[in-house]
Amino acid sequence: LIGRDRECSPCATQQALQCKEPVNIEKYVPELGKHLDCRSSPVLDESGDIIRIVEHLRDITERKQAEKEKEKLQVQLRQSQKMEAIGTLAGGIAHDFNNILSSVLGYTELSMEEVEKDTLLHQNLSQVFAAGNRAKDLVKQILAFGRNMEQVFIHTPIEPLVKEALKMLRSTFPSSIEIRESINIEQGVVYADPTQLHQVIVNLATNAKQAMSDKGGLLEVSVETASFDENIQEKYPDIPPGNYVRLSVSDTGCGISEKYLDKIFEPYFTTSETGTGSGLGLSVVHSIVKTHNGHITVYSESGKGTTFHVYLPLAEQERSRVASPVQEYEALQTGTENILIVDDEKPIVEMQQQILEGLGYKVTSRTSSTEALESFRSDPNEFDIVITDMTMPNMTGDRLALKIKKIRPDVPVILCTGFSEKINKQKNGDPGVEGCMMKPVTRTELAKTVRTILDKFIHPGL
Repeated sequence: LIGRDRECSPCATQQALQCKEPVNIEKYVPELGKHLDCRSSPVLDESGDIIRIVEHLRDITERKQAEKEKEKLQVQLRQSQKMEAIGTLAGGIAHDFNNILSSVLGYTELSMEEVEKDTLLHQNLSQVFAAGNRAKDLVKQILAFGRNMEQVFIHTPIEPLVKEALKMLRSTFPSSIEIRESINIEQGVVYADPTQLHQVIVNLATNAKQAMSDKGGLLEVSVETASFDENIQEKYPDIPPGNYVRLSVSDTGCGISEKYLDKIFEPYFTTSETGTGSGLGLSVVHSIVKTHNGHITVYSESGKGTTFHVYLPLAEQERSRVASPVQEYEALQTGTENILIVDDEKPIVEMQQQILEGLGYKVTSRTSSTEALESFRSDPNEFDIVITDMTMPNMTGDRLALKIKKIRPDVPVILCTGFSEKINKQKNGDPGVEGCMMKPVTRTELAKTVRTILDKFIHPGL
């Protein structure tokens, strides 16, 4: 290093000559592959003239690398804090939006009961009901992205899931991007969390849209079966032999440079411009696929496009019947018990009252948690069950449940919420309530839950 000091620190030497003071300059020397701290110290004679320059070069490469890593971690921390804030915001949005959907779905169901089937009006209402359920699922997607939601694995037909996701995505894509689907599978069932698989499709499609944002292009989504023998593990050691569903998402966008292909699944890695991507989309996809015992591969060429292949194990079960969005109302369970309903949203209270009274129950409704508590306190034995909203002014639903329990411990309470945290708490043994329902609550779910709780806690011997 000493032999190269003049090459390494000419700027430091020049400044030291000019100011006659020690000068420090940090610089990177490509020939050495090192970061150096260059210090030039002038030595003066008695008259103040410089008689020589003493230069000291110190290798600070490790320190610079540590600073770079620290900066990277700080960026990741800021991204993590941003996502936590988004999760909190999503929870608030979900609560308000689910309240709106409760009225949309509930009143649509009530209206369908009053209309003859096979009429145009009944068909139109069925479409409103189906759209409301799609919006309900969309809220779940927002919550799943913003927070770590509990996974629910069920046997899931892949075909309707993909079609539903693409149907939702079409409205968000510009006209310059064409979407084609090719589903060459009739009984493709995977054991999976439908909400998370929906997110995989949305994230991959969104990634493709960003790649084609400048010039437009073609997005192709295909589903087919794939079978692998033992030889597959020579190329992909993580894929066991067997039968799989292969979901492919291809675009004709800008592609991904080969030097980045090994990094695209890393959290916070993004090639998008600042503000256009979080760097989380593909890492979330990778995490979900691995959780489902699947595998994901990518092929890309710069300027030609990218293709992702997602392999999910094919479940050993015939395709289950996809439930119709219109419920079979004839099978609804009825009753004659007295019910106290509490919700600060008047349309929801009136809608639930109509449903339950139509099923034979006697219903008392309140839009204030404090008024509901006074009604219960005035005659605790009048009510067989209490249904209360979670988020209300003055007193939340779980606090109301505890106060009611102090008055009469044996009365069952059902908690309704537009957000899932309380649901998870109740599943883990919250003593304040006997049941929870996630808004928006359908007519069928309301009838089944009320009857189940009443039979379990009020009429256990029947």
